Amino acid sequence: MTVWLVRHAQPRIAPGVCYGALNIAADAPATQQAAEQLAQALPNALAVWVSPLQRCEQLAQALRGLRPDLTFKTDGRLQEMNFGVWEGQRWDAIARSELDGWTDNFSQWQCGGGESVAQLMQRVGQAWDAFTACCSSGVWICHAGVIRAAGLIAQGQRSVVHAGQWPAQAPAFGQWVELVHPSAGG
Repeated sequence: MTVWLVRHAQPRIAPGVCYGALNIAADAPATQQAAEQLAQALPNALAVWVSPLQRCEQLAQALRGLRPDLTFKTDGRLQEMNFGVWEGQRWDAIARSELDGWTDNFSQWQCGGGESVAQLMQRVGQAWDAFTACCSSGVWICHAGVIRAAGLIAQGQRSVVHAGQWPAQAPAFGQWVELVHPSAGG
């Protein structure tokens, strides 16, 4: 089983702003370029699951125009982590005590009163299980946090206890990673 985990194109928001669940648009030319590159790389007739946030839907729409052989489904479990009242704030404006609280209790801390990493892992795990039950291979158009969570889940890790366990790397905007998971598939 191969799952292409695709990150949306550059969002139209100032650098340094927390925007997890904010429903903001992505840069249109960058989205089209990402869709063209992805359309060339993907095999035929794959299932494509898409986060409902605008920046992912834009990429799905552009890809749909290039690849009518793909089937698309929107799935709310692929949304980025909800950072509650932190959403739309500059990261450097969030109280240091709040950020330290998250680092100290990485799994359970509800960032800005929104979601915890444990909640994100749970919903991404549910999506992963549903996807692997129905699809032999496919694509997720989603977000950096979801991609990091899915990478851990694909390795059999369903929880994260401390911040050091969270992957530091994610694909750049408009790029993807291919997860090959031989024990999964439908």
